[in-house]
Amino acid sequence: QLFPRGIIMALIVCSIFWSAYGQPQDKPLKKIRWGVTALSASNWIPWIAKEAKIYEKNGLDVELVLLRGSGQTSAAIVSGSIFGAPVTTPTVMLADLGGADLVTVAHTVPGVQTKLLVRPEIRKPEDLKGKKIGISSLGSLGDFLERYIMRKHGLEPGRDVILLSVGGPPEVLQALMSRVIEGGDLSYPVSATAEKQGFRVLWDARKEVVYPSMSVVTRRKNTQDDRDTVMRMVKSHVEGIAYFKAHKDFSLKVLTKYLKITDRDLLEGSYEIYREDFISVPYPIMHGLEATYEYVAATRPEIRSRKPEEFMDSSFIAELDKSGFIKKLYGQK
Repeated sequence: QLFPRGIIMALIVCSIFWSAYGQPQDKPLKKIRWGVTALSASNWIPWIAKEAKIYEKNGLDVELVLLRGSGQTSAAIVSGSIFGAPVTTPTVMLADLGGADLVTVAHTVPGVQTKLLVRPEIRKPEDLKGKKIGISSLGSLGDFLERYIMRKHGLEPGRDVILLSVGGPPEVLQALMSRVIEGGDLSYPVSATAEKQGFRVLWDARKEVVYPSMSVVTRRKNTQDDRDTVMRMVKSHVEGIAYFKAHKDFSLKVLTKYLKITDRDLLEGSYEIYREDFISVPYPIMHGLEATYEYVAATRPEIRSRKPEEFMDSSFIAELDKSGFIKKLYGQK
């Protein structure tokens, strides 16, 4: 029995519509390069999004590039060699005051999982005088935090304490063990490894200073000229956070792959920390930035007259939030 001509035409139209809009996987993926600033659990979400093929689902072919610290990372974004990456808020501010157009579109955690591990004989902050402290690189998050906390305890970085650019957490730990430095800025799980080796925690940055981190930063030009790609990236990041919280075993395997860690206690500890800390609705944080402003004002006092909103764009998270997209990720109505 033949179909009426009207039904046949309707099926043809539907077929064309489906081919054009219903199968985005047939379209070529948009290739971008995204910076990973350290080999630490804080960079878990990009690895999750990559391994779970969340980027691909959202039409992106993402190459994750390992960089060292926010200084190098911000320069790479400005030059266009990478599309975006985590960059510390003070680095964004300083770059923009210098004529760049960096913008923070999300913050993944409200505080920083980093501690200052020191040799056992160092018992109090004043014992750091004349000592060498290892950080990843000048201008990095660790550099900023350690300098701020040192000043909080009456120490002047550079005069009282020497800060050395050593590399990532594994390199800092190695320098600590070989006595090249007396203290090191370390994030979990490497900080836990250092404790097992007999080093002690002098301070925990999360308890010393309010500081949002693991941001999603790109150029403002990208948010204007290529908003679709930025949205796909932000959407993937948000989905990565939800996937992380819902798939513990998968997440632990991903961390094992990228950090080469097999110690179950370290893996479990990492997961428990970040399951709590990763923000489900990661709006850029615009409050509690006194420490950031103080740091930037030391070299650029004009920052005092600038509002946080000038360096951030919350519209991407707001769109995902108000549309109900994020609630659906967590099974909410």
